[in-house]
Amino acid sequence: MPDKKLHGSFTAIFIFILTQIIKALTNQIIILKIIYNPFKTVTMKKTGLLFCLISLITLASKAQDYKTAAGIRLGPNSAYITAGLTIKHFLNEKAAIEGIVGLNNGLGICGLYEIHFPIDAVKNLKWFAGAGGYVAFRSSSTYVGGAGIVGLDYKFEDIPLNITLDWKPELNLIGGVRFESSGLGLSARYTF
Repeated sequence: MPDKKLHGSFTAIFIFILTQIIKALTNQIIILKIIYNPFKTVTMKKTGLLFCLISLITLASKAQDYKTAAGIRLGPNSAYITAGLTIKHFLNEKAAIEGIVGLNNGLGICGLYEIHFPIDAVKNLKWFAGAGGYVAFRSSSTYVGGAGIVGLDYKFEDIPLNITLDWKPELNLIGGVRFESSGLGLSARYTF
């Protein structure tokens, strides 16, 4: 019986964190910008519509687990580790390591250790939390700090695609002490 109470507590905490992320996105949607936009005709309305469409497809599709996935990460430019490339590899059923290489506004490298927990309501949809560190090189300065992460991870069954929505706050320690809470990210990865 305590396991169900504990699982319910984790679920309630996760739902609370997720609603806070959604509120932050809603409050800041006007000031957020698309990090990489080679087609300057894409607008926030089109981006929002695409995100909603991907979300609906994600919820309607079946899922299966994966071992390794590599792809792109989109997010705000204010964090030290910005939009770029991402790779995630599961060490076992719950534990994974993730590497992020931020390519916008300099170069940043982040390593994270994550623990994943299934969400029983949707097959193979998982929430995860973890921590790690980063080093970033911007404007001839070097920054080093720690990062936390919490988010949702989903794998499509019929296609080799994984989508992750996460919040990755950062605490810079070298190069100036600064806390950056705007590390929201959306990743799309090819799974293998």
